[in-house]
Amino acid sequence: MRTRGNAYWEWADSTLHCRTHEEELSGGATIDVQVRLSRAGVTQLFIGVYAATGEALYEEGLDCRSNESMTRALAWGVGKARHIAEEGVAQAPMRARKA
Repeated sequence: MRTRGNAYWEWADSTLHCRTHEEELSGGATIDVQVRLSRAGVTQLFIGVYAATGEALYEEGLDCRSNESMTRALAWGVGKARHIAEEGVAQAPMRARKA
C-alpha cells in the first residue's frame, strides 16, 4: 500500500478532475504522475516515486505548467519520474515541494 507524503496532500483536490499515469518499474518501485487543470485553467502536475514497500521517496507538486496541455505535461512528468527513479535520486530522503 502506498503511503502519501505531505506534498501529495497539499496538492490533492478531489473536486478537480485529473488524469493519472501509474507504472511499476524494475525493482518494484512505482511512479504516480497526475495532471489536472486548476479552477483558473492552469495545468498542474504531481510527481510521486514510491519504494516497493509503498514508502514515498519523492513527491513534488507543480502549479506552474500553464503553457502546456495536460497531455504534454503528463508526458513530461512521466519522463521526470522515471529519471528520478532510475538515477537513484529517489534513494535519498523524500523531497516534498510545492512549486
